[in-house]
Amino acid sequence: MSLFLVDSHCHLDFPDFEGQRAELIARAQENGVQRFVTISTFVSKLDRLLAITEEFDSVYASVGTHPHNAGDEPDVSVEDLVTLSNREKIVAIGEAGLDYHYDKSPRDIQAKVFRTHIAAARQTQLPLVIHARQADDDMIAILEDESGKGAFPFILHCFSSGRALAEAGLALGGYLSFSGILTFKNSEDIRAIAADVPMDKLLVETDAPYLAPPPHRGRRNEPAFVRHTAAVLAEVKGVDLDTVARQTSDNFFRLFKRIDDPRRVA
Repeated sequence: MSLFLVDSHCHLDFPDFEGQRAELIARAQENGVQRFVTISTFVSKLDRLLAITEEFDSVYASVGTHPHNAGDEPDVSVEDLVTLSNREKIVAIGEAGLDYHYDKSPRDIQAKVFRTHIAAARQTQLPLVIHARQADDDMIAILEDESGKGAFPFILHCFSSGRALAEAGLALGGYLSFSGILTFKNSEDIRAIAADVPMDKLLVETDAPYLAPPPHRGRRNEPAFVRHTAAVLAEVKGVDLDTVARQTSDNFFRLFKRIDDPRRVA
């Protein structure tokens, strides 16, 4: 099979892509990107994600509340998340976590909502998509505390944090996903961390419409561009693009257990 990549984290429901999703997905497929997870930021807006998954066979979704929106959805319960996770083509919980850069929701509410999502991930054993920005110490503390209550699968998405969080996440069995940030000129520290992440714990993503990698820097990001991030990751790891594509896709299907791997269909 030719190059097979996955965009493990994008936001296809955002207005940036309105009326363009079919051509967007076609472009991605022309660049080897064959599966997409469009990530929930509001539980209350899940239906618009599900409508996209119904339109495109290759697109799946998560269910969750972004930390920016935790103040708007502080009372989403574990039961709510577990029930909604049974909807067709829901494959993950989140994104949830802590964002101390923008502080759009009170930090105590962010933590409360994050712990709710962890409990849902523990109960369902669906991967938890974690957003962490400038909150490394509190993120480590919560992950270690909650892991003590029972293991749950998770991804530190769009990894741009410090080495301590990377090491803590890996020690707890988590995965690290790298976005276009990995390719930026001033991201030497992130590339150094990526170099040390075991190959079986790596994912790639776009976080589209944000963080477009060169040569598209400054433009709207889209899933086709995950190929550029994968190429830089290959350089960082000292392997070829095919190896990174194969390994990150293997990791993706191991983690997102509800998505069938078409490479294994006879």
